[in-house]
Amino acid sequence: MNIVNFQSNTSKWSLVIHRVSSTSVTLWAGTLFTNMGKPKQARLIVKQGDTVIETIEINDWTKPFKKLNQRFVYTTEVSGLNPGSEYQVYFYKRLEGPDFDGTDSWHCLKKGAFSTLPVSLPDDSTKPFTVSLSSCFYIHKDNGRAAAAFKGLYENGLQKWQPDIKFMVGDQVYLDIGLDSLSPVIKEVRERIADDYAENWRELGSMLCRGGTWMLPDDHEYWNDYPFYDSLLPTLFMLKIGKIRNAWRATAKEAVENVQQSRLVETFSIGNDISFCIANTRSSRSQSQFMSQAGLNEVIEWAKQLSTPGVLVLSQVLFAKHNNNERNLRSFKKQYGLLIKALANAAHDIVVLSGDVHFGRIAQVSLGDNGRRIIEVTSSPLSNLTGLNSVATSTADVKPKSFPPNDISKVIGIEPKPIEYKKELKVSGYGSSVLNGYLRQRTKEHFMTVGFSKENDQICMQVQAWRIRQVDSQGVPKPDFKVPFIEYLN
Repeated sequence: MNIVNFQSNTSKWSLVIHRVSSTSVTLWAGTLFTNMGKPKQARLIVKQGDTVIETIEINDWTKPFKKLNQRFVYTTEVSGLNPGSEYQVYFYKRLEGPDFDGTDSWHCLKKGAFSTLPVSLPDDSTKPFTVSLSSCFYIHKDNGRAAAAFKGLYENGLQKWQPDIKFMVGDQVYLDIGLDSLSPVIKEVRERIADDYAENWRELGSMLCRGGTWMLPDDHEYWNDYPFYDSLLPTLFMLKIGKIRNAWRATAKEAVENVQQSRLVETFSIGNDISFCIANTRSSRSQSQFMSQAGLNEVIEWAKQLSTPGVLVLSQVLFAKHNNNERNLRSFKKQYGLLIKALANAAHDIVVLSGDVHFGRIAQVSLGDNGRRIIEVTSSPLSNLTGLNSVATSTADVKPKSFPPNDISKVIGIEPKPIEYKKELKVSGYGSSVLNGYLRQRTKEHFMTVGFSKENDQICMQVQAWRIRQVDSQGVPKPDFKVPFIEYLN
């Protein structure tokens, strides 16, 4: 295969490394833009160093949005890989039309890299198994900074902080912000949702193609406070019209399932050392539940069966005060209590990774008779809201003093304990003004890395936050914590 140095617009093509296991990877490639032609011949090549592991000819493109044309993607799982190993992926199309010179010439549209899961956690804390955590990406003033900072840490940062996988835990898009959300035309609603994904996936491209990815939706993947539409926000006015609301919901759901590849509940373990549970508490939310009861039962059973420390990945924080403006997990008292009780009764410590709240924080509490802890790590935002929308930004000033809340504690029979606040992200040094586009003081844009390694009979957890708008000459973002947060899990 002849690879030519051909200049064309590759920014409208996407390559996303989705979930990985110890022996497999899910690859997603294609375009979400309407003006891109479908290649007659395209392929994905997985390599390890100079060795080609697998070549996949792409023949069966699919439409991520059933009622929209032009946009097309391809999803495949590659198996038979080696645990704990690094691989590279290349997305090619064969030259055609005026660019075709009669030879077997292929153009590389995108390339990426990933590591399969190891069979056990490393016992060397200088390179722990590391996950990145992020949420809330508003494209307006990002200008590629978030993806560039992630790329800089992934490729040029200290090896110990290089993410192996990543959890993107909500509001990867803000579908409900903008005057175009006021369109009364169903086709325009569908097109706008798909267009927002196209632009955001272009901006986040350097992040999406590096390391295995699990994505959770939160409300803005649908609309503010989804599935409720009693908000007085002007941009959500059209939700009062049933046909518009149904088209909006259906198209957003297709994006969550076919683009973000989100599922209701997923679990995986690293050997016998640590167990992960990723729970979608938004897509099946109803008047009385933050997720389907079947989904919650899976999470409860996961906590009950833990024989190692656990990591629960959510799109909203567990340590929350009641919110009068929109619902959080605490708004659903019955399921919130059941979840807390399950975590408190677990045989091991549980780390909760979350986002949504537009601040970054690490806090913990000891619960239950066995004294096991819940340690909550919250990372938000990747990119701050701007303009009038920036009134919704927040800092970590309002804190619950104890957990569980008193009204929940009485029902589930677990005594509230003081919450210890360990770390908080720095607030932006820029002033709040109309001129700079921000109406309120805000948390610095960031993502976090959480590393896990074995030390004797314990699991060492190391957490650092990375400032997206402050990078060195190599593109590596500046750490926010002078000293990383370190805790030992039992």
